[in-house]
Amino acid sequence: MNLIYVFLGGGVGAIARYGIGRWLPFVAGELPRATLLANILSCMVLGYLMGMLQTKGLEPRFQLLLMTGFCGGFSTFSTFSAETFELLNQGYVGLAFLYMALSMLSCLIGIWIGMMLAGYAS
Repeated sequence: MNLIYVFLGGGVGAIARYGIGRWLPFVAGELPRATLLANILSCMVLGYLMGMLQTKGLEPRFQLLLMTGFCGGFSTFSTFSAETFELLNQGYVGLAFLYMALSMLSCLIGIWIGMMLAGYAS
């Protein structure tokens, strides 16, 4: 049954990620907005769930469905890495480093915001 929870959550996360990609398509020479947004939102959701896990508890099936499945299917480190490589390969070195820094900082802040919303971080 655990695999089903991960499968369902991952499927919904992947569909949400696809939707953001369609809404904000990647354009060469521009900041990859869709991946950045998906990763920030996923970190906020994951931070919230981490906070809920610590403060109120979270059933294992919801951990698998939402934390492992949805957040795993919604966020994407491989796409972030491929887009960064493509920016570097096309000579957009400054933009690539901006994207890397923005991704790391904003995703850490997203985890913190999510945990604050769950009442766990201050």
